Amino acid sequence: MDHFRGLFDKLDKNKDGFISTEELQSEMRRIGVEPVCEKVQAIMSSYDQNEDGRLSYQEFLIYMMDKEKKWKIDFHALDRNKCGSIDLEDIMSLFKELGLVISKPNAKRIIQMMDEDNSMTVDWEEFLQHVIINPAENIGELISSWKHNLVFDVGESRSMPVELTQQETDLSIWGNFILAAGLADAVSRTVTAPIDLLKTRLQVFGSKAVSLGFRELQTGGFRSLWQGNAVNVLKGTPQSTLQCFIYAQMRMYTLGERDSLSVHQRFGLGCVSGAVAHAVFYPLEVLKVRLNLQPAGTYNGVLGCARLIYQNESVSAFYRGFKPSILCMIPYAGVECAVHQSIMSWAKQDPEHFSDSKLFLFSFAAFASGQATSYPLAVIRTHQQAQAFCSSSQKPTDALQGLFGIYEKYGVRGFYNGMGASFLRAVPCALLNYTLTSKFETLLSSLL
Repeated sequence: MDHFRGLFDKLDKNKDGFISTEELQSEMRRIGVEPVCEKVQAIMSSYDQNEDGRLSYQEFLIYMMDKEKKWKIDFHALDRNKCGSIDLEDIMSLFKELGLVISKPNAKRIIQMMDEDNSMTVDWEEFLQHVIINPAENIGELISSWKHNLVFDVGESRSMPVELTQQETDLSIWGNFILAAGLADAVSRTVTAPIDLLKTRLQVFGSKAVSLGFRELQTGGFRSLWQGNAVNVLKGTPQSTLQCFIYAQMRMYTLGERDSLSVHQRFGLGCVSGAVAHAVFYPLEVLKVRLNLQPAGTYNGVLGCARLIYQNESVSAFYRGFKPSILCMIPYAGVECAVHQSIMSWAKQDPEHFSDSKLFLFSFAAFASGQATSYPLAVIRTHQQAQAFCSSSQKPTDALQGLFGIYEKYGVRGFYNGMGASFLRAVPCALLNYTLTSKFETLLSSLL
């Protein structure tokens, strides 16, 4: 019982003889448990017998003994060579049995999450302490929580490519995560669609966007705030998935026998994967801008918009503004991927960095870096996409001419019209993506 008492004292930060909800949440966040609030609530509802919102030693002891009984057999099954501890080879064998292949560096990180004495092995007491703090119901759920530490979505326009091993790039392994991320992405884009609409209008109309927006709201109603959202949802997740897949495939060939990529390599892979995915789905971006800027009722849905563009203009209209857009995408994707992956590589060295707030800060820093380097080209792109019907926008033949046209009309400030709205949208979008992805993944795991 000494190790039980030791764990209780470790969690009882203020030494008042009880483990509070906040103390339990803090330790869960330290080792990357998700979703924290739900898991703490489940423990409290089952073991807080007097319902005072905290656990006494006796209450916590019952919880620990239940976990000990539940996981003892699993620990012995994981200990392949029956030496009384789990090592790197045991972790890699476990993943292999479940159809997953994990690299040695990632297996090492999992061991380090549980290893209290820096021996690079996990004995029974260390494993039990981990599953007490990370209350998974089975091995599959425990592995899912380990893999969850590798992913965090900035929520603006695409998710960061996950640094997977060679065999993990197989689509069957991505299954639940891609579907969960897609559902979360659709919800976050729908909730923040009015802010995205405002950003697009600010890019084209500048300070007039607000007054035009109120006028549109009066004529088109509240529903007009979601113009173009359907095509934005259709574009977002497939584009992110394709970018992640291309990045992972190129990383596999670039990495070779090394454990990680250099910043320059991450920048290059981010540029190429982002540019290819953007080129494939660019026509949907054009449709989104058209629907955002035209009065409600102009087009009969997404297909109606595409039909009118094809009939009244040409196929090339679906790639209007593509040159500045691809020039925008290269630094955006490159800088964002390089900054994000570099920060995450640094953060993985210390479990203390894996709190929700720090992960969000890291990803937002990467997003802001990408935006700052590419936003003027994004404004030029939107102007060119709008030029076919918007009399207030000039008709530049190339990116350079568009640059001068915006400067003459709005000054330097014109290159950053709508950037504040873009940052404002990123915050709730990222939080929704991060929260809902884990919830949807848990739900899908139980259903499929």
